[in-house]
Amino acid sequence: MAVPQGRDPEGEDVRHFNTFTVDLLSLADWLKKCRIDTVAMESTGVYWIPLFEILDSRGFDVKLVNPRFIKNAPGRKTDVLDCQWIQQLHTYGLLQGSFRPDDQICELRSYLRQRSMLISYASHHIQHMQKALEQMNIKLSHVITDITGVTGMAIIRAIITGERNPQKLAQMRNPRCKNSKGTIAKSLQGNWRSEHIFALQQAVELYDFYKSQITACESRIQQHLEIFDDRSDGKPLPKPPVKSGGSRNKFHFDAKTYLYRMTGVDLTRIEGIDTPTALTIISETGLDMNKWPTDKHFASWLALSPGSKISGGRILSSKSKPCANRAAHAFRLAAHSLHKSNSALGAFLRRKKSHLGSPKAITATAHKIARIFYNMLKTGTEYVDLGQDYYERCYRDRVITNLKRKAKQFGYNLVNVKEHELLTTHL
Repeated sequence: MAVPQGRDPEGEDVRHFNTFTVDLLSLADWLKKCRIDTVAMESTGVYWIPLFEILDSRGFDVKLVNPRFIKNAPGRKTDVLDCQWIQQLHTYGLLQGSFRPDDQICELRSYLRQRSMLISYASHHIQHMQKALEQMNIKLSHVITDITGVTGMAIIRAIITGERNPQKLAQMRNPRCKNSKGTIAKSLQGNWRSEHIFALQQAVELYDFYKSQITACESRIQQHLEIFDDRSDGKPLPKPPVKSGGSRNKFHFDAKTYLYRMTGVDLTRIEGIDTPTALTIISETGLDMNKWPTDKHFASWLALSPGSKISGGRILSSKSKPCANRAAHAFRLAAHSLHKSNSALGAFLRRKKSHLGSPKAITATAHKIARIFYNMLKTGTEYVDLGQDYYERCYRDRVITNLKRKAKQFGYNLVNVKEHELLTTHL
């Protein structure tokens, strides 16, 4: 840790501290003794979190800086040189702190990231179940959509308890299954080896364990959502339009009501945005959109805007910059789900995809969704989808207007052939 020259009463402008909590508290005391108000530190992994929280709780203005923005000259790399270089840049005002939401949002973010991790772990054991079934030549995943659904889990649990008769197992078929009992029974004739049954049993037990942990984590999320201020002004949650499909990882409680209460708007009206996605984005961005002057700044922070690599007046690249932002990833997933949507956003995605390709079209659509999301939170206005037909009409009108303007620049007058034929016939 380095401070400006002359600040330390003992003349030690650079000091070394260990990473135990008592040493971090001594570091904070030393900074107070040196009359330090602001601290700049680089973010590396999760190691910065304890020091950041201690300094923030002691009243310091802490700037968390991206390591890419503070690289020193090549060949000069020691801890002492690094801290002195950061202190020098910070003294000159050349460092900008990274965005970090308030503590209330940070706690929500931790819970949601924990839930996401548990869902990922549970999905691994679904794959283990599928592997054990395939090793026994049980083609259950070929005849039902989801082996973790009502039918799939009932059959798998019966297999574990010793049932081997395909006809009896097929009797557990849910009436909503597309395939008949005969087809399901045919898929359940396999090679019942004990080692595969054992692997299947352990996979199911681990899957059940992680499902219970997900439920416990969601209970903590629900408790935390209750402490947020009510921005809905007591208005009831408006009835949303009917959407097809939905998230398979829904909360076990009514998270949508909590979401509406804490934001004052129904963010799930945006096509592609469901309740888990909206909460994930809010946990990364917070509720205060005044952190970004405009929706364009917000989209740029998410790395969803075109890049600007220009030299000598020549555009070298307009590719969007790489970014590990979880909110940007959520917006991209929302855009990816609109390929078959009849909404205006779905029509926009398909039009972009036709001449840009799928990856760029998804980024462009995610950019549009992010700006809608920003404006809803900032202004409190509800989003109304005007539909695919309205978007196509507006796009057609824009194209015609541009064509008329270009024709006029070259001395021509663009005429609608059908209207001209009708006028000629009438005359």
